[in-house]
Amino acid sequence: MSSSAASPMAASSSSTGAGRGSGKATSFIPELQSMMFALGDSRRPLHETAALVEDIVHTQLINLLHQAAEVALLRGARVISPEDIIFLMRKDKKKLQRLIKYMQFRDYKSKVLKTIDDEDPLDSDKYSSNKRQRLAQDFLGSIDQTGEFLSLVEEEEVDEVKQERLERIEKMTRNMDSSLYSDFCESRQLSFSKKASKFREWLDCSSLDVKPNAMSMEILSYLAYETVAQVVDLALLVKQDMTPKTGDPFQHAISATFIQYCNSSAEAASTKKETDSPENTPPSTPSGPLTAGHQGKMHSMAQGNGGPNQDGSSKVKQRKRKKSAAACGAEAQSSAIQPAHIREAIRRYSHKIGPLSPFSSAYRRNGMTFLAC
Repeated sequence: MSSSAASPMAASSSSTGAGRGSGKATSFIPELQSMMFALGDSRRPLHETAALVEDIVHTQLINLLHQAAEVALLRGARVISPEDIIFLMRKDKKKLQRLIKYMQFRDYKSKVLKTIDDEDPLDSDKYSSNKRQRLAQDFLGSIDQTGEFLSLVEEEEVDEVKQERLERIEKMTRNMDSSLYSDFCESRQLSFSKKASKFREWLDCSSLDVKPNAMSMEILSYLAYETVAQVVDLALLVKQDMTPKTGDPFQHAISATFIQYCNSSAEAASTKKETDSPENTPPSTPSGPLTAGHQGKMHSMAQGNGGPNQDGSSKVKQRKRKKSAAACGAEAQSSAIQPAHIREAIRRYSHKIGPLSPFSSAYRRNGMTFLAC
């Protein structure tokens, strides 16, 4: 595995462009916005942020698919099976353990659904197949020389990352009303696996020489959601780190990359505001002089309907409503994860030395650290 020092975001954009031959005909941006809300972002995540997250996740999965296809060809297989993906994840034991637990959960869910559909639910011995769990255990046993892989199946320790996410979500829901909580619950139920055909089209699996089977697509959809969750986790850390704090002696140590992205965004916003200002608005075309009849009509309209004497208070109320709506919109946008937070999180994650280096992946490819495995 190569560990090039190229820019991670450059690698993301180049891989994305190469991976999507048909442009962006298939997009998960609306679903990603709901997923990001369920993972800790604001109620209305920014479209630009969701588009950037989509590019990152798509790039990660395309690279993972290509590597899994290489492994499948090396062992003489015609399809990408779960063993190929598990082999690629063997270096990150934490994520491998989460994948094993997910496969156990899928077996349990299949067993429950079959029991519900059966007329004789008491006879449950025929549903104790656990094919996903057995497949993972058999493969890990074949490559395990020290017993460390098989011990992951038996360990029952608390996943600190999952626990932190649950605590964050619990704090989010404390002040939600019934309507917002209903939307939050619907967002929590979203996943890539519920849109399997769209997900396969998004990954452009038809163009691959070695295609993933159904169980591999389950794992890929799980890894896609986990990648979104990890990007949101890291972005929230960056956002918390970049929030100005009074009396913070380390406030001056903000990353130059983050300042660059923020300054560029601020300059773009100020340029747009200056363009729309009254000074830059051309004067209206003058019209001819009003006749006495027109002047009388204008005077009667001013006095009877919307004139300055009777409509002054309503105009003040409209201005107040506009200001309050603009303030609410600005507050919602400021609380949302910005694209600069995502870029800074990926930059920190890709560095071997830094505050996020203990959480970095065990290997890299094309200059961009893997988040999925």
